[in-house]
Amino acid sequence: MTDVNHLKVALKSQIVTYLNLLDIKAEDIKDDEPLFGGELGLDSIDSLELVVLLEREYGIKITNPAEGRKILVDVNHMAEYIMTHSKTV
Repeated sequence: MTDVNHLKVALKSQIVTYLNLLDIKAEDIKDDEPLFGGELGLDSIDSLELVVLLEREYGIKITNPAEGRKILVDVNHMAEYIMTHSKTV
C-alpha cells in the first residue's frame, strides 16, 4: 500500500507530465490548490487528460462527468479517490 504523501508527490509529477505543463514544477502545485479555475489554468481538455492519467496509471475508469468533477478538484481529492478505488496502489 502506498503512503498518501508519496502518492501526492507522484500525482503532481504525473499531472505536469500528462498535461505538458512547461511553466510549472510538480513541487509548486499545492495539495489543496484547485486544478480548475485556479493558478494552474486547466481547462476541459486537461480534465480529459487527467481522466486518462487515472485510467492508465491507477486502473480507475471515470465515465460519469459528475463523478469526475468531484474527483478532479485538487491533488488531495484525487489522492483520496485513488487510495480508496485503485487496486494498483
